[in-house]
Amino acid sequence: MVYEKIVLVTRKTRLEGLIERFNTVGQARFYIEHSGGNFDQYEREHDVYHAALDQLRGALERIAKLQVIERDFLPNFIFADSDMVVTIGIDGLVVNTAKYLHGQPLVAVNPDPTHIDGILLPFNVRQAPSVVRRVQRGLMQVKQVTMAEARLNDGQKLLAFNDLFIGVRSHISARYLIRTGKREEHHSSSGIIVSTGAGVTGWLSSLFNMTGGIADAFAGKGAQIARPALAWDTDRLIFVVREPFISKTSAAGIVCGAITADTPLALESEMPEGGVIFSDGVESDFLAFNAGAIAAIGLADRKTQLVVG
Repeated sequence: MVYEKIVLVTRKTRLEGLIERFNTVGQARFYIEHSGGNFDQYEREHDVYHAALDQLRGALERIAKLQVIERDFLPNFIFADSDMVVTIGIDGLVVNTAKYLHGQPLVAVNPDPTHIDGILLPFNVRQAPSVVRRVQRGLMQVKQVTMAEARLNDGQKLLAFNDLFIGVRSHISARYLIRTGKREEHHSSSGIIVSTGAGVTGWLSSLFNMTGGIADAFAGKGAQIARPALAWDTDRLIFVVREPFISKTSAAGIVCGAITADTPLALESEMPEGGVIFSDGVESDFLAFNAGAIAAIGLADRKTQLVVG
């Protein structure tokens, strides 16, 4: 594959977000310091990020044609097959970017290794140019990451790197028919989380934390619930129903399980309005999931190609 262009995906710093909210740096400083916060931390983070971005951008411009886009534009951006993708930011930027790709290699760069753990960020700014050159020569090492997919009966679909949420926008109960294998039942719940192997330490882990705390409180200290250990490339997803309510019209027999190619999850919305499916915490990019919509939840037909060496 000849990569004709590098697409560099960036993100706004927290300081830039504050300036958008309060119009000026001075007003942002007043708000943070008046609330007891340390505004210097926001400025330091901003300066470090942009210094790293400038250094990386200059290096990549000497390698190939470069296009820079900000994360908010990802839902409307079309990546070409011949694009190589580079992200510079926190792990969440990798997650947000990956679901819009279809096989392009993804080089994830940590702009501030001193303060960002970067589980999904194997390279720093200094290492990135040589990694990009290895990708151009086809000599890179790639880790494949399984993604989840929600596909509606009207053909719309949405991918997830970490997790899918199926429910409602507000705090009212989500109503739907759930079907797995030969079992089905009507639910009234706070929604469903579907996690990939990469997402088991994210939203899914908080559900196990809650369940473990309840077990400790009511079943005695030491009560343990085995947590799923999924490799990033495993062809298996985990689903959990949040706070299922039992009533004359709703049950709670199907509350968790595995999703594979042979055992997809089917959901039929029973919500007149407000039903949504979104992925990886990005609520602005969603599928409407209202009455009449049927969703098939399963493994995506492609995996993220995360460059690791």
